Amino acid sequence: MSFLKSFIFNSLNFKLYYRYAKRRFAHFVGLKGRTAWISAPACRTHFAGNQHPESPNRLIAIENILRHTHTWARMQKIQAKPINDIQLARVHTRNYINELENQTPAQGVHKIDDDTYLSRDTFDAARYGAGAAVQAVDMVMKQYAKNAFCAIRPPGHHAHANHAGGFCFINNAAVAAMHAIAEYRLERVAILDFDLHHGDGTEDIFQNDKRVMLLSSFESPLYPFTGTDYQGKNPNIINTPLKAGDSSDVFREMVRSIWLPKLASFRPQLIVLSAGFDAHRDDDLGHLNLTEDDFGWLTQKIVLVAERHAQGRIVSVLEGGYCLDSLAVSVKAHLNALVSANRFAQN
Repeated sequence: MSFLKSFIFNSLNFKLYYRYAKRRFAHFVGLKGRTAWISAPACRTHFAGNQHPESPNRLIAIENILRHTHTWARMQKIQAKPINDIQLARVHTRNYINELENQTPAQGVHKIDDDTYLSRDTFDAARYGAGAAVQAVDMVMKQYAKNAFCAIRPPGHHAHANHAGGFCFINNAAVAAMHAIAEYRLERVAILDFDLHHGDGTEDIFQNDKRVMLLSSFESPLYPFTGTDYQGKNPNIINTPLKAGDSSDVFREMVRSIWLPKLASFRPQLIVLSAGFDAHRDDDLGHLNLTEDDFGWLTQKIVLVAERHAQGRIVSVLEGGYCLDSLAVSVKAHLNALVSANRFAQN
């Protein structure tokens, strides 16, 4: 009888251990493969005024719509850490960073230009946003995630090496690209910017750096009224301006005829997305007529390029998008495509 009890006891222990080990293995595989959502509470603290379109409500709207979808459960949630000074110095000058720190008000806001306001928490929020971009690169390069989305603010693509502008303080996409080049010795990084506005800061930073390809679509003429007279030495910067009223057909043909062939020729080892969603037809800041389906379609095309040349590695950083409803559904479509790219994602 004692033998039987011992046998039953050992059998039950083995079954329990086996189930535990199986769950842990499944968790590890799923976690390692899933899309990473990287954000920080600090990114909601930057405040430029009650009437300013770049508000904390942008991140709240995105998260609210995602929490009601399967996409939310299929992503691993990562807490961002602030960027360090070495990582920041790869993109921005020390004088500029000192200037931001010195201009930060104890209360209220400091006006940098007509659109860009520095509050008490702005620089802290920007450091966490840039830190998220660094972590995203680390995760995809180390295969802890296949791709990553940085739910961050303030945006970054108008930030130059030595000055802020257009709601932007630290150029997150540039930080991601330079971190990948410096830490992982990548030779070819592509940045794709599909924001409503031309990423003048990103273009300026990489105008002489052939290791980086920059493909940029934007409405022209529109702030910052650049992108049509590029004179840098980097031949891998290609601007593809759109005009007011352009919609899906024009945008998709531009991607097929220009972006995809250029990417195929460049063979990027990492793709960084300056993911702006203000080209949506419902966003009042511009006059383009894209829809959330266009952003989902574009992301699917980018995923295919990444699979072919970059081992699937994509880092997406949030830029513009100021109509809360269209921003939320556009990010949802974007993330659906990123999550679906993952062979480990569960249906």
